[in-house]
Amino acid sequence: MPALFHLAFHVTDLDTARRFYGDVLGCREGRSTDTWVDFDFEGHQLSLHLGEPFKTERTGRVGQHLVPMPHFGLVLELPAWQAMARRLEGAGTDFVLAPQVRYPGEPGEQWTMFFCDPFGNPIEVKGFRSLDGLYAT
Repeated sequence: MPALFHLAFHVTDLDTARRFYGDVLGCREGRSTDTWVDFDFEGHQLSLHLGEPFKTERTGRVGQHLVPMPHFGLVLELPAWQAMARRLEGAGTDFVLAPQVRYPGEPGEQWTMFFCDPFGNPIEVKGFRSLDGLYAT
C-alpha cells in the first residue's frame, strides 16, 4: 500500500463541513467527536477541527491566474476528476479557477480546478488521463 497523507486544519462548523466534504465532495466520514471529524479524502485522511481557518493569499500563479496559497488537493484520474467537477458545479460552487484543461497536447496535460470549502480553505484538484503523466516535463 502506498503512503497516505494526513492533513488537519480548522473549520468553524462541523455540520457545514459534513455537508460539503461528505455530500458535495463525496468523502466518507470516519471518526468524530464534538470538536473534530475525519474524512476519507480519496484514501487520505482529513481531520477537520473546530477553530479559525488559516490565512491564505492569492499569490500562486497558475497561467494568467493567481490562486490561494497555501492550498491542498488531489490528483485524480480523469473520469474521477470529471465526476467531482460535475458534483461541484451541481452544488453551485464558486470556483477560484473553473474546471479546465492546461497544457493541452503537451507532456503533463492536465485538468485542474480551484475552489474553497465553505470556510475559505483552498483546494486544487488535478485530473490526468494517466497518473504516469503527473511529473511529465
